[in-house]
Amino acid sequence: MSGGEELTSGRAEDRDNETREQRRRRYAQGLPDYHDPLAGIGGAPPAQSALTLRLVLACFGLAFCSAAAIGFSVTAAPVGFTVALAVLAATAAVDIAVIVRRKRRGEPG
Repeated sequence: MSGGEELTSGRAEDRDNETREQRRRRYAQGLPDYHDPLAGIGGAPPAQSALTLRLVLACFGLAFCSAAAIGFSVTAAPVGFTVALAVLAATAAVDIAVIVRRKRRGEPG
């Protein structure tokens, strides 16, 4: 490889890295109009997801459904209630994982 080829490939890599870095910065600022296709109409500000509120509600749902499922399994309650609450608790746990992942990526909310 000659010096000119290294310089050319180095510039291409620098441009790719710069482009990736610009994308990361834009993504860290949030995704404008991502959740609201009508944002900006009539001067409305872009919608942003309330991730923190969603996280609090999911944690509450996980705690409540887990405790209720355990309570129903200890008592002589029908198995269907226990299974339904366990499924809701599992859904809340998955939702918490998704929210934490999104917040770590830098999405506002």
